[in-house]
Amino acid sequence: MSNDSNDTSTWRNTLLQGLRGGLIASVQAYVGEPLRHPETMAQMARACELGGAVAIRCQGLADIAAIKGRVAVPVIGLWKEEHDGVYITPTVRHAVACVNAGADIVAADAADAPRPDGSSFADIVKAVHDAGALVMADCASLEDIDRGFEAGADLVSTTLSHGTAAIDCGIADGPDLGLLQAAASKYPGRPVICEGRVHTPADARAALDAGAWAVVAGTAITHPTSITSWFVDALA
Repeated sequence: MSNDSNDTSTWRNTLLQGLRGGLIASVQAYVGEPLRHPETMAQMARACELGGAVAIRCQGLADIAAIKGRVAVPVIGLWKEEHDGVYITPTVRHAVACVNAGADIVAADAADAPRPDGSSFADIVKAVHDAGALVMADCASLEDIDRGFEAGADLVSTTLSHGTAAIDCGIADGPDLGLLQAAASKYPGRPVICEGRVHTPADARAALDAGAWAVVAGTAITHPTSITSWFVDALA
């Protein structure tokens, strides 16, 4: 990507418009699982791309690099590391490392919470932009979404809304459409992404109808252990 500001703006707008109305596949495996290997994740990502995914969301430097080398669609990279406070791309170092591994967009927790390096979410946004990538703000609330856009995030997501107000509203089994609608209404024409508990095509359609710029689905597509357990539980 050129350093020229006009070229940068054009690249950003083209990337964001390419996501609009589409499905982003989250391709991740948990520690200790049999699919947790960069090459396996890259193969899964390519399969999702062939199915029509407009981008791939993935975790960890090795997976980001492997997937970036396998797909042509944008890669949304993040780095999960357990810390008190935030754990999705918690520091500037983590964020820049994701860019260096090949992420076109870096996802980071937008919460107003302590970070191990003492940085703020705005610091992460600046560092990622300086490194030549975009930023997705992973949010749990409308306040997080406000903070994300105010800090300069290029897109925001309802990634972290499950387990908090969403469950209190009795919608733990589906995407947080209430938060999505509130954000889309407050920020019309801005990229608000639906992520979290999108388990069926109907969920994805409902999210788009509620105002989502794009929809992320992960477990229902790329996590066979969970999918199998759903069938087993139904039979039980």
